[in-house]
Amino acid sequence: MARTRKPTLVDPDVRLLQALADPTRLAIVRELVGATSVCACDFTDCCGVSQPTVSHHLRILREAGVIESERRGTWIFYRLVPSAAERLRSLAGELSGSPQVVPVAAIIRGRSRPAPAGELSV
Repeated sequence: MARTRKPTLVDPDVRLLQALADPTRLAIVRELVGATSVCACDFTDCCGVSQPTVSHHLRILREAGVIESERRGTWIFYRLVPSAAERLRSLAGELSGSPQVVPVAAIIRGRSRPAPAGELSV
């Protein structure tokens, strides 16, 4: 009898950090910084891995919300999701003890994080 795994809810910030924790995925993200888009075929050269391995890493980054893709004929081009950089900035601010700035859109959607203990929530 096959064992089925129960789906687990993972914090989006955890998924983001897990996606960036791999050296190949971090190299892919660094390649995308400053570029409007990069063809999937170009990552094999910059990362020194095979095409199937690149596809695996691109899928993980896409599922974590770090990158997005666009098909152009037979080619697939990737670009960074702008909100991913903002999420990283926010996490870095939390870890360094900087004041949190919650975007208005997040408050409207009800996705703001609760204020840390001892701080007022607006």
